[in-house]
Amino acid sequence: MERSLRAARLATFIYFALNGFVMGMWIVHIPIVEHRAGISHAVLGWLLLLLGGGAFAGMRLAGPLTDRFGARKTVPLGAALCAAALVLPGLAAGPWSLGAALLVLGFGNGCLDVSMNTHAVEVERGYGRPVMSAFHAVFSVGGVLAALVGARTLTWGWSAATALGLVSVLGVLVAGLAAPALLRPAGRRARDAAASTGEGASRTAEGTPEAAVARRRTPGRIWALAVLALMLMLCEGVANDWSVLAMRDVLAAPPATAALAYGAFATAMTVGRLLTDRVAARWGPVAIVRYGAALAALGLTAAALTPWIPLALVGWTVFGVGLSGCVPQLFSAAGHADPQAAGVNVSRVAGLGYLGMLAGPTVIGPLTHLVPLNLTFLLPVAFCVVAACAARVLRSPADASAQPGARAGEPSRRPVPGAQ
Repeated sequence: MERSLRAARLATFIYFALNGFVMGMWIVHIPIVEHRAGISHAVLGWLLLLLGGGAFAGMRLAGPLTDRFGARKTVPLGAALCAAALVLPGLAAGPWSLGAALLVLGFGNGCLDVSMNTHAVEVERGYGRPVMSAFHAVFSVGGVLAALVGARTLTWGWSAATALGLVSVLGVLVAGLAAPALLRPAGRRARDAAASTGEGASRTAEGTPEAAVARRRTPGRIWALAVLALMLMLCEGVANDWSVLAMRDVLAAPPATAALAYGAFATAMTVGRLLTDRVAARWGPVAIVRYGAALAALGLTAAALTPWIPLALVGWTVFGVGLSGCVPQLFSAAGHADPQAAGVNVSRVAGLGYLGMLAGPTVIGPLTHLVPLNLTFLLPVAFCVVAACAARVLRSPADASAQPGARAGEPSRRPVPGAQ
């Protein structure tokens, strides 16, 4: 099983990178798509809500389906749908067709997001140590690669339909080629293990794991994790949408210097996620969220209140480092809380977190009518402080009782059934 587990981890990296690359290619081509559709910035802003709405709907659907049929089936289907839908915005010739295209693209993205994170939890359970943050780092790398490829195709004069269509075809192929390496559903692995020892007695439909999931209510701890995801991903959305503007309007930084604010944040997020798994293995996810969120609050406070551009850039960097490992730990904790309902639990946390990221512009924008832009950042600072204080919710009593010597909040070292 060791070789198949390594192959499954590699396949998971591929799907995360594919997701980041597909969505990055869409972002790079937004200006061209907007011009082709003949719409204003304001109309585009409203249409982007359809992208978020489609993603939320896809997340809600993908969670139960992943628990029922397994990530081995839902991940490739979600990836193929997300990749295939990428060409649709490039073909849109008006606001209605673009809105429909974004709805489908968002739906595919939501399906892939939840299913691949659920599979990542299964892989992490098999390894018996944290590996989730590295997957999220590779998602960011996929976005960076998309920016480079998109810039090159734009300099070649390729149309959006051509570039996005080519990526759609390649994405569907990659989604299919990586599928065989994914893990089989945990329930099937357990049944195979039971059958090999002569314990594979048949069960009625009433006793299947799927029926148990259908009867199970989402526990309060999962909703607490989801609220933390909402707050922390709202903070991430604030950096994405407002960091450059704050540098220009508040500190009067030149455009090129202002752009470094987001670059510093994004780079720090990627590097931080590449390193988080080792830190989490040593100190546990509770410490990652507690001290990471506190560090993020410190960095954003510096970026918001300093009158000096260099210190503001340092602040955005520290903000990115602090936030980098928090959300992956929330996804991981949700997936490990109940292996039979991992998909549903991850969909709850991811869905509410995604709404938080979308809410960033909506919350900060109106506040600028009351206070200067930099002072509005004190709201996400407060969210980071709340997350740091509430980090204990990541601690799993079941894991702690199963392993008396484990650190608080540290993931279970027990491998998935059949992983040995």
